[in-house]
Amino acid sequence: GRAQFRSVCSLVISPSSSSQRVADFSRHTLKMGKVHGSLARAGKVKGQTPKVEPSGEKKKLPTGRAKKRMQYNRRFVNVATAAGGKKLGPNSNAAKMAGP
Repeated sequence: GRAQFRSVCSLVISPSSSSQRVADFSRHTLKMGKVHGSLARAGKVKGQTPKVEPSGEKKKLPTGRAKKRMQYNRRFVNVATAAGGKKLGPNSNAAKMAGP
């Protein structure tokens, strides 16, 4: 009964078994996979991507009050609607396809 249970528990929780568990854990951590590729391949994609020259000057976007005004007009004043009067999302091409 109780004496047999104590002997089993002492075998399970003995100091030698805990040091064995630590040894097993350290052995497994050494066998883990590599995280990143080798440094010989660093910058491979950027190096083989063709260089595209910038296409001239872009117009400066408004900031501050003028930007808020532009957002308001885009979202609430010039609202694109789909069939049935439903509002279209900001990424919809339907308004551009319909034309003036």
